[in-house]
Amino acid sequence: MINSLRARLLITLLGLLAAAALVMGLSTYRSVLAETETLFDYQLRQMALALRDQGEIAANQARALADEQLDFVVQIWTVDGRSIYASRAHTNLPARALLGLAEINVNGQAWRTFSVATPERIIQVAQPVQIRQQLAAAAALRSVVPLLLLAPLMALLGWWLSALTLRPLQQVAAGVRERDAQSLAPLPSEGLPDEVAPLVTALNALLQRLGQSLDQQRSFVADAAHELRSPLTALKLQAQLLARATDPATREEAMAALTAGIERAARLVEQLLALARAEPGALAVAPQPLDLSELVREAVADCVPLARQRGSELQLFAERPVTVLGDRAALTALVRNLADNALRYAPPGARVELRVEQVEGRPRLQVDDSGPGIPPAERAHVFDRFYRRNLSDEGGSGLGLAIVRQVAERHGAAITLGDSVLGGLQVSLLFPEA
Repeated sequence: MINSLRARLLITLLGLLAAAALVMGLSTYRSVLAETETLFDYQLRQMALALRDQGEIAANQARALADEQLDFVVQIWTVDGRSIYASRAHTNLPARALLGLAEINVNGQAWRTFSVATPERIIQVAQPVQIRQQLAAAAALRSVVPLLLLAPLMALLGWWLSALTLRPLQQVAAGVRERDAQSLAPLPSEGLPDEVAPLVTALNALLQRLGQSLDQQRSFVADAAHELRSPLTALKLQAQLLARATDPATREEAMAALTAGIERAARLVEQLLALARAEPGALAVAPQPLDLSELVREAVADCVPLARQRGSELQLFAERPVTVLGDRAALTALVRNLADNALRYAPPGARVELRVEQVEGRPRLQVDDSGPGIPPAERAHVFDRFYRRNLSDEGGSGLGLAIVRQVAERHGAAITLGDSVLGGLQVSLLFPEA
């Protein structure tokens, strides 16, 4: 199979050219044959009519008609059938005359004849069909020869035109090939043919998406490094305090602080990994039908220890199975972050409710809490990575809602923030119909 677009185009052009030349050649050949036959018949007729009007054949005309190089044979009969003249001796001359144009076969040799009658005699002019065909074929071939000579020139012209036509595509390929890995500037699209312009437009859109993805990754790495620096520094200080502790009470207090710091750092790393897995460029898992009620039930079970620790009430309303298409691990991380955020940012003893239901055939997950809520002016920013309303809160990393948004976008879910009937924040996710 030929992979070269230029070769395919050239072969196609040459094939069309060959087919057109063949059709034109055959048409011209047959047309010239027919015209030559008509011309030869006209010559026969004119010679016969000339001899009819002439009356007698002069001696010098008889010698000319008897020339062996002359293809025509003239015969004259009386009205009663006696032969009175033949332009030259021939073993297979037609022995009879059919008035007008006719084709007579004599001993295997075909003759084309034209006969005309007068009151006293019958004049016939005959010509061998084989000679007529040879002359007609030669004339037809001469008319086809220019096409045969023109075919190579047309092939060269087709090769040049194919190269000229594909030059914009080669220029685009050269422009892409000459770039390094860091060059994401758009390719020039001015003056490109309509067939190449969509390709360049798509490439430029891809380069733009790659640039945005790289910017997001660089920003993510920079923010992650910045966020990790503080807890790691705190762990180092707490380890030094533990090493300098002299009495058991101080050592126990330092150990508790170190343990809490390790837990916060571990949670931050876990959330960073969850956010990286939820990024648009991460490896996607094929969606599968899941029971959202069961999935939420399992995810909420992981948050029960935190709820008990804070003395908060955690309730789940998921009475019936609700099917959703998605990635189990990603959706579990989404639910866990929503419940964890609601518990951490609400005061101790608060109430958190999770509700799974079907709304007009679409699965919906709703989380309500009795915490302080989020002012409407700040709701657009809480989905940003590392955004925290209060740096002195429960040590949050500002990644929970960012993870929720990424997972929701991957699953085509619409996420909205509002005021809860419990007095705090309400987070609602409406998934596509499974």
